[in-house]
Amino acid sequence: MMRGSCLCGAVRFEVTGPFDGVVHCHCASCKKLAGGGSTTSGRIAKDAIRILEGEELIRTFQPADGKSKTFCTVCGSNLFGAGWPDAEVAAVRLAGLDEGLDQVPQAHIFVRSVAPWEILPEDGLPRFDTRP
Repeated sequence: MMRGSCLCGAVRFEVTGPFDGVVHCHCASCKKLAGGGSTTSGRIAKDAIRILEGEELIRTFQPADGKSKTFCTVCGSNLFGAGWPDAEVAAVRLAGLDEGLDQVPQAHIFVRSVAPWEILPEDGLPRFDTRP
């Protein structure tokens, strides 16, 4: 079991893992949410995510293109994606985990949206223009 929280600590959650996959997503909406080049997320069944505190502070935004993004309304921490809480499989933003993770990213996705200022690392991971 992994525990996580938002930056201000008002939202706390737990995830019963492991993740089905971990990726760096470079899509346009993930970049805007992260305020940087990508988000790194682990995919898991939505039933494996349990909110422990602060459920009333969680909001979900559905962009016109892409999957929903879920965040804390107090501090703005990006917590979940890939359709959470409605999709059967969701994504947990690894930045929200309070402990280390034994799993490592397996790919870079949506590299077609890499910004001109962004430099992808030479990490040997496969790169996909969309979701594989």
